[in-house]
Amino acid sequence: MTATAAAPGPAQVEMPKDPSRGRQIIRDILGGSVVISILAVVVGLVVGAILIAVTDPGVQAASGYFFDRPGATFAALGDSVGGAYSSLFQGAIYDFGRPDFLSGIAPLMNTLDLATPLILGGLGLALGFRIGLFNIGGQGQTLVGGAVAGWVAWSFPLPFPWGLILSIMAGIVGGAVAGGVVGLLKARTGASEVIVTIMLNYIVFYFISLLLRTPGALQAAGTINPKSPSPPDSARVPDLFGAQFSVTWMFVIAIAATVFFWWLMSRSSLGFKFRAVGENPAAARTAGIGVDSMYIWGMVLSGALVGLVGVNQVLAFTVGGFGSGFDAGIGFNAITVALLGRSRPLGVFLAGLLFGALNSGGYVMQAANDIPIDIVLVVQSIVVLFIAAPPLVRVLFGLPRPGTAPRRRAKAPKAVEAE
Repeated sequence: MTATAAAPGPAQVEMPKDPSRGRQIIRDILGGSVVISILAVVVGLVVGAILIAVTDPGVQAASGYFFDRPGATFAALGDSVGGAYSSLFQGAIYDFGRPDFLSGIAPLMNTLDLATPLILGGLGLALGFRIGLFNIGGQGQTLVGGAVAGWVAWSFPLPFPWGLILSIMAGIVGGAVAGGVVGLLKARTGASEVIVTIMLNYIVFYFISLLLRTPGALQAAGTINPKSPSPPDSARVPDLFGAQFSVTWMFVIAIAATVFFWWLMSRSSLGFKFRAVGENPAAARTAGIGVDSMYIWGMVLSGALVGLVGVNQVLAFTVGGFGSGFDAGIGFNAITVALLGRSRPLGVFLAGLLFGALNSGGYVMQAANDIPIDIVLVVQSIVVLFIAAPPLVRVLFGLPRPGTAPRRRAKAPKAVEAE
């Protein structure tokens, strides 16, 4: 009697593995937005290193006898670029020359302080981008939010923390109104939000300049200077880690705004409508979504987030009263932060930290190595350039386009055997 082999059960059957599946995942990762953003930063730092080396007098002198002593040229290159980026790190993260740890992390606290308004402004503009609205009115919305917050702070003095809470809410409302005007014009008249926001930037700037020169409006009493009164201490944002560090509780608000942005776009029905309108307004309208109302509410929330930048500048960053230029160009720098962060909450947060570090360390790099601060601006511009042109990054580094299958090599025809 011969034994027969048992048929394999369900647990014994091996499914054939698909090696192309893993390769496709790797291709999607390499061609995705995260890798492109990282490579854009790397390219920006490389271009910055080249500019540092070219403009350094020591490198220029050593390159004159390169063929005689090439090692001296490479040593000068290393000292120039290495010293510059070392100073950038020590001015942005940790200064190893300080006597203790607390004083050593002061640059990191300064980075967080400079990154706070960039994160808030980047989140506000990114919200508009996700809806398909190119909101470049960050300057005007910042000025309105800050001016309203400051006016409420000194006009309605209340004990802490009620005075601060009232002033922050006033700044949010001020920015929301400034953004809502843009959304209303877009929805009711079809006006281009780009043109409207550009014009409102000028209108708001000169209007606030006029109020700062008008007694009884925003101008401080007893002075002819175009400057506002100083907000009371009860309405000022307190320091987060004590007076020895520059970072304030506005950084915690920036973290809360990042979480709110994530919840709004990923977990709420309003965020779903925002995303649908941003992807295809015609399809969203066909599905019953009020596109016009989404434009209005989207710009209201976008302006509210940007209004927090003005609150930071008036109640946290500025020591005394504010002038007409207290926005400090953050409204435009936030555009680069939103683009680098791909209009995603975590991406915008990290991009704000990166640009805050570049701004903080750039001044130390300039002071320690006599390097123009403009090189930092060039690095930021290069990063934005490559972020805005993903195909350029893919061609430069040979990255695949996500979602595309690898090309298969054509098989050579088999030779016909002779009979």
